Amino acid sequence: MLPILENKSCLPEITEKIVASYKEGGTTHHFDHCPLPRYSVVVEVLEDLKEILYPGYRNRDCLRSSNVVYHVGGIVDRLYDRLVVLCERALCHGQRSDDVCTPEKRFALERIAHQKAQEFLQQIPDIRKTLAKDVEAAYAGDPACQSLDEVIFCYPGLEAITIYRLAHALYELQIPLIPRMMTEWAHSKTGIDIHPGATIGEYFFIDHGTGIVIGATTIIGNWVKLYQGVTLGAVSFPKDETGELVRTTKRHPTIEDNVVIYANATILGGNTVIGKDAVIGSSVWLTSPVPPGTTVTIEKPGLRIRNATEG
Repeated sequence: MLPILENKSCLPEITEKIVASYKEGGTTHHFDHCPLPRYSVVVEVLEDLKEILYPGYRNRDCLRSSNVVYHVGGIVDRLYDRLVVLCERALCHGQRSDDVCTPEKRFALERIAHQKAQEFLQQIPDIRKTLAKDVEAAYAGDPACQSLDEVIFCYPGLEAITIYRLAHALYELQIPLIPRMMTEWAHSKTGIDIHPGATIGEYFFIDHGTGIVIGATTIIGNWVKLYQGVTLGAVSFPKDETGELVRTTKRHPTIEDNVVIYANATILGGNTVIGKDAVIGSSVWLTSPVPPGTTVTIEKPGLRIRNATEG
């Protein structure tokens, strides 16, 4: 066993070695640039957004029509200020510039950030309407569910979908980094990984949900139901003539309306289209299109059942 040191005389040397390592690993530190978005603020923004998306369900008791304007107005005012800062920092990062952060540069980006924050907040009523349909789909698709309130309080799938729809709106506004931070936070909470670039229709239901992966170029229609462990991913990652990954192609499948995909199914490829009203069984692996109305299952394996007296 190593002897216990009685002082901190070794700490300056350790510090120098750590700092020296920054020069060797230039891709894992962020110096002399505009500041990055803070993860803690992104989470605070999400919590405020969920409070106005589902008023009366989360942090405020006894919310009434007589005080809701005051309550929501205060949250929106706070949200706006935080969104402007987050968007400005993300836009600066998105430029991938080696220039030192200057007041002139930040002022120009701040003006854009104000516009983006306003455009995002103006979408909240429409996002609420879409989420109300997702809640209905969960209640309609799960016989164990006793009420719409249960969906809002208890379903991790709705949590992941809620954050996805917010992140997707920012993604469509071409805000870098923040949408991915949002959906990865949802991933850490729910085990459901939805890229903010995916396109997802109305009445979307995720049942159970743990282990679901939905890639960036996935397209999902209306009234689609996914169970736990489903992967909507890419077959491979094409590279250009320089060996760099091609990032602009459609790499993930298209799922048309009224499709049900059961647990642990894997559907891969940008040319893979699952037709309307299809049913994909558990543990199926697909890399080719499925016609509308088709049911795809794995052939049942043979079972051997032994009793306790058999060797």
